[in-house]
Amino acid sequence: MAVTNLNRRRPIGAEVLPQGGVHFRVWSPHHEALVVVFEDGQSYALQAETAGYFSGMVAEAHAGTQYRFRLDQSEQLYPDPASRFQPRGPHGPSQVIDPHHFVWTDEAWGGVSMPGQVMYEMHIGTFTREGTWAAASRELPELARLGITVVEVMPVADFPGQFGWGYDGVNLFAPTRLYGTPDDFRHFVNTAHAVGIGVILDVVYNHLGPDGNYLKAFAEEYFSTQYTTEWGEALNYDGEQCGPVREYIVSNAAYWIDEFHLDGLRLDATQNIYDTSEPHILAQIGCCVRAAARGRATIIVAENEPQHVNLVQAVERGGYGLDGLWNDDFHHSLMVALTGRNEAYYTDYRGKPQEFISAIKYGYLYQGQWYRWQQQRRGTADLTLAPTVYVNFMQNHDQIANSGRGERSHILAHPGLYRALTALLLLAPGTPMLLQGQEFNASAPFLYFADFKGALRRVVSEGRKQSLAQFRGLALPETQAVLAEPGDPDTFNCCKLDFSERESHADIYQMHADLLTLRRTERAFQAQRRGGVDGAVLGEDTFMLRFFGADTDDDRLLLVNLGLDLILNPAPEPLLAPPDGRGWEIQWSSEDPAYGGLGTPPVETNEGWLIPGHAAVVLKPGSCREVARVSLVHPAVKEVS
Repeated sequence: MAVTNLNRRRPIGAEVLPQGGVHFRVWSPHHEALVVVFEDGQSYALQAETAGYFSGMVAEAHAGTQYRFRLDQSEQLYPDPASRFQPRGPHGPSQVIDPHHFVWTDEAWGGVSMPGQVMYEMHIGTFTREGTWAAASRELPELARLGITVVEVMPVADFPGQFGWGYDGVNLFAPTRLYGTPDDFRHFVNTAHAVGIGVILDVVYNHLGPDGNYLKAFAEEYFSTQYTTEWGEALNYDGEQCGPVREYIVSNAAYWIDEFHLDGLRLDATQNIYDTSEPHILAQIGCCVRAAARGRATIIVAENEPQHVNLVQAVERGGYGLDGLWNDDFHHSLMVALTGRNEAYYTDYRGKPQEFISAIKYGYLYQGQWYRWQQQRRGTADLTLAPTVYVNFMQNHDQIANSGRGERSHILAHPGLYRALTALLLLAPGTPMLLQGQEFNASAPFLYFADFKGALRRVVSEGRKQSLAQFRGLALPETQAVLAEPGDPDTFNCCKLDFSERESHADIYQMHADLLTLRRTERAFQAQRRGGVDGAVLGEDTFMLRFFGADTDDDRLLLVNLGLDLILNPAPEPLLAPPDGRGWEIQWSSEDPAYGGLGTPPVETNEGWLIPGHAAVVLKPGSCREVARVSLVHPAVKEVS
């Protein structure tokens, strides 16, 4: 049966036909017969096509029908490799889903592009106590009020067990039954669009999970014989019979955009996506995502540990044409500054002012220099990329879990220092991203959790301990003994957010809201253009950034002091000069008592610049050139002497 005559949306899987019935299509090149078997026992033989595909229309099937496949004469039945839903998990039957049952109301939604976005990483299972799409949907209006514009959902491809991060998914087309139905996911996206939030999905195209992965039963060629990843077999993008594998992945990327109205994707660990073909599979994914959006703007963000900038360079320049890159360099410098520790993969960072200035101006810090931790060069160079390309963060799922106890950054750092670097994150011209709960200093940790069973559970637990042992403290026997077990339900449950902390931690929650308001309303912070900010080191632990507006009245200074109070006198730095005939006055300070700070005296004074320690201060042009008259000696001290 010719698939092209049926106007299928995707080349594989079960699709409900407009005229009734369901069309099934699957790739299984080494089998002579393939039969679809319904849960009520009925079975229907599919017809062999060319290139190893089997297909057929079954009039008796409909939305909701549960089915599996029999390969040749095997007694074992397998779920569909392109199943749209696994109501009983990866080892159970697949279910026919009709995406047209859902009624969308987002016709006016135009999608999202990188400029102007504030991202928010969300794990549906722990974002709310219920851990469902429906519960998460109810929180979207509050995220929009705060200033979040894009939610990045951690992977949802179905996986075994009752909880997990999602990076061991095995049913790439099937949103996990743990969070609800596919239509519940659609409702989440529809609600997000209604309140002005885009949604992108974290997808894993470098490997599949170890439990419930039945792709090899259909074709060994799904996986590469040349490459491996640290998590399992790599997918076959350039080996023998790689064409249907590439089609499988590209179709999956388009599926999320088309049938779930998603606004883009975050691609996990792209350094483990191996392809020597032309076009590269990542470039092909980008093209298919744009086409599936049918005019809506989309964004594709890549995680890439070796920091290859060609992922976001234009196709005409030999790049892959993606839109964003996670910036580990920014995070690593920030964490060294916050904690004072630079071990393991923090080894090549000092958390000093010049690192932050360079990261703000140029994105990656390592663009080809020698990197001691890996004993090789790290990164590739491009100093011309727009700041919006770089997704900056203080917290993400990996980094918080890698703290050992899953403790969040505010617990590990001095409160003033944490507030100051939060200001840097949220006002810098890159694209900021918060991890769920970061906005109100969530007390809930974010640990690694995975509900594997038996021997696999033990292997995962030991592997986790070995990974954390790269940190000296976490390698100690007494520390290893108290690390949370990934398979323990308590490990998962303790990571659930408590939204009452929006009130009990109202000071830090208000600070995030105020910073995002500044970012959204001040032209200097809105600009996000290359060359729109410059900076200077003012002291061993102090630096400044000058954000250039449309004219000098729009200029803003951000002073950040990671150390002790700094008296800067003299101040031979032209970036500190105010607009002609004007002075500087405080617009915002991380030491505002409303945020739990101690207050901020005038910064530009007749005695020099007085920059408070462990603080960030935003200055704007004042009404006159007069500076505050401040004595460096406190009045009470004068009286004593």
